[in-house]
Amino acid sequence: MEIAEYLDALRSHGRLLADAAERAGLEATVPPCRPWLVKDLLRHTGYVHRWAARHITECPASVIDGPPEEDILRAGAPDPELLGWFRAGHAALVETLSTADPAVACATFMPAPSPLAFWARRQAHETAIHRADAESASGTVPEYAPEFAADGIDELILGFGRRRKYQPGPGGDGGRLRVLAADTGDAWLIEAQEGRLHPHRDTGPETDGAEGAGCTVSGPATGVYLFLWNRADAARAGVAIEGDPGLLASWQASVQVRWD
Repeated sequence: MEIAEYLDALRSHGRLLADAAERAGLEATVPPCRPWLVKDLLRHTGYVHRWAARHITECPASVIDGPPEEDILRAGAPDPELLGWFRAGHAALVETLSTADPAVACATFMPAPSPLAFWARRQAHETAIHRADAESASGTVPEYAPEFAADGIDELILGFGRRRKYQPGPGGDGGRLRVLAADTGDAWLIEAQEGRLHPHRDTGPETDGAEGAGCTVSGPATGVYLFLWNRADAARAGVAIEGDPGLLASWQASVQVRWD
């Protein structure tokens, strides 16, 4: 996807997140993120938006350290002003990214074509997934453009899935997991060897990866996106799981993206 497409997604999903939070109410529970309430979700995401924008405006050489999550959830605006505070921070992030020099040099934490492309992509998916959290507070499940959802699967598998902090250890060795977004045709293979995950795109004929996989996760891109990000179970996401789920369980236990 192009940077402009990520910015459009960030703009849209941030607005939809705030609207869903307003419908649910600040005291509603966020089921995928228990014990969070909607107000905790707004404070977390509002902080992350401001933190991300600082990388573009301050151009640090290393990723900016932030406070512990418990401090973030005690900060932000008072409850009566919280939605406005969230919307202001989201709008400021969109503006910062939209007006940034395409050649801006600043720290990132995963490979990308450029720092601006990294932060636009990361914040688009950060916001889209937390939109799902806000929607869950009133019992609804969002639908994403298939290409955007497939891109989010790709970021999770090839980005976060390669980071050392999310490796499963030697107990997960030997498995081969295939992930398929059926409506876009995108597929990925994840292998575990010597305690590390080795994910890559499955670019061969459709049956090649499937025949060698011990477990296959498949479904519409939106469903796979929500399932792998631990926002919906397989049944609700419309995801099929075939074969030995051992590596899938190892993946789900180790690749849990959290603020730290």
